Formats: sequence, structure tokens, C-alpha cells
Amino acid sequence: MHDIRSNLQRIHEQIRQAAEAAGRDPHDVRLMLATKTQSVETLREALAADEHLFGENRVQELVPKVDALTDAEITWHFIGHLQTNKVRDVVGRASCIQSIDRVSLADEVQRVCEKRTTTIDVMIEVNTSGEASKHGVAPDEVWSLIDHVRTCTALRIVGFMTIGALSEDEATVRRCFVALREIRDAYDATYGTRSELSMGMSSDLAWAIAEGSTIVRVGTAAFGVRDAHA
Repeated sequence: MHDIRSNLQRIHEQIRQAAEAAGRDPHDVRLMLATKTQSVETLREALAADEHLFGENRVQELVPKVDALTDAEITWHFIGHLQTNKVRDVVGRASCIQSIDRVSLADEVQRVCEKRTTTIDVMIEVNTSGEASKHGVAPDEVWSLIDHVRTCTALRIVGFMTIGALSEDEATVRRCFVALREIRDAYDATYGTRSELSMGMSSDLAWAIAEGSTIVRVGTAAFGVRDAHA
């Protein structure tokens, strides 16, 4: 418990310093704990430290964690690549899917929501780095996807998500965040909305905050290095 609480305090201090350095209000940046490979017991420790926004990458982990923590006050987001045949397991458990990256996925989320007479918040995931290892719609195809998702009446676009380039070069990584912010800004200007920017993880959250991130997704800095085989 002590280690996680101390880690979280350090992360919140990082967020505060990064926001203030960028001339932003630290309260405008939320910490999302990335729960991949973490046990229910570990998540209860985070809850005891007053963390309530969790993001899960894997459907096979989301289901048992959500079902085991129904007594807890948690907002769950799904932040990993989502196969269409797993959508039914996510709708009803996650309040937001951050990884909408293709028309077929949006259509399946719409179908499941219609069947259950419910709605869900979504974010458009954009592959701003161009790296083949990453998921997300290409920046030059994002508006076509946005237009389609906006026809899906059960889906509410609440923001945009990206993963920075796998690089230690600040300029290279920040270009990814700038690209997403420009997409978000154009979307908000078009539709009169105020959308979230989910970008920045343990290694690059300060750069993401400098470029306008409103949600940083942190796992390693909170819970320690994951098992490489997990």
C-alpha cells in the first residue's frame, strides 16, 4: 500500500509541475491508472489512495476486474485494441471506449448498444506516430471516421486518444501530441464541443501535458514495471 500511495503522490506532483510549467490548471489534467496485469487487490490499494479512474487494455482482464469491483466507485475506460467480437463484453462495463479506430468497430458498438438500449462515450484513436506497431486511424482518414461515428446515435464522441512515438527524442514524441491536439481543436471548432485529449503515459506525460493532454494513462510509474511475459 505504501509504495503505491507514494508512487501516486509522485505522479500527481509530476502532473502539477508539468501543468504549471505549461501555464495550465493542474485540475484540468486527470490521472487514469492503466490496470493491465494488475490484480484486484492492487486496484483496491489504488482505490484506498483515492484513485477512481481506471483504464484497461484487455477485455479478458476487464471482465473479471469490473465484476469483482462492483462495490467500488470506479469509472472504467477501455483503452486497448478492441476486436468486434469482444464489444459485447465491454459495453455495460466500461463507460468509455477510447480506442475507436475503424468503421467496423463503431458499427458493432452501435449494434450492441441498440440491442441493449444504451449509449456509450467513445474517443477516436489516432495513430499519430505512423508506427506499424500501433493501432489507430491514420490522421488523413480521421475525418471520414469521425463523420461515420457521428451517424452512430448510441455513440458520443468525447475526445481523442493517441500513443506517442516510441522514442526518447522529445521533439519526435511531442509532434504526435501536437497532431492530436490539432485534430481535437479542429473538431471542437467545427462542432462547438470541448473534447478530451487522452495522451501521455509514464514516460512522456509531461510532454503530453505541455501539449494539452487532459487525461494521462499511467501504469508503470504507479504500479512498477510489468512482467515482460504478462
